[in-house]
Amino acid sequence: MSATLPPKTCTIDRLITNPEDIERVLKGDKTATRRNGRYADPGEIMELQGYRFEVYHVYQQSLGELTDQDAQSEGFSSVDAYKDHILSLHPKMPWLPQMKVWVHEFRPVK
Repeated sequence: MSATLPPKTCTIDRLITNPEDIERVLKGDKTATRRNGRYADPGEIMELQGYRFEVYHVYQQSLGELTDQDAQSEGFSSVDAYKDHILSLHPKMPWLPQMKVWVHEFRPVK
């Protein structure tokens, strides 16, 4: 990665805390998570219920750029399903196409 990332705004242990999302990761249905801040650097290891996952790609994306494939990496069938889930967790959050989020992509450590 050529671009220098700004400082993290939180720690990797807070990256995925929702029990349903943890289950999606453990099943292999969730391979990315989007957050308002940056929670991990590429190469960092996240541990969930004794399983380890390496964050290998961290970048910014606007909500308007989300595709169904992006939503599938979050464990949802479509952008609409993902959006409904996020807004159910954060009812007062506006869903603005120009709003930027940090994408953290990860994979199991073999």
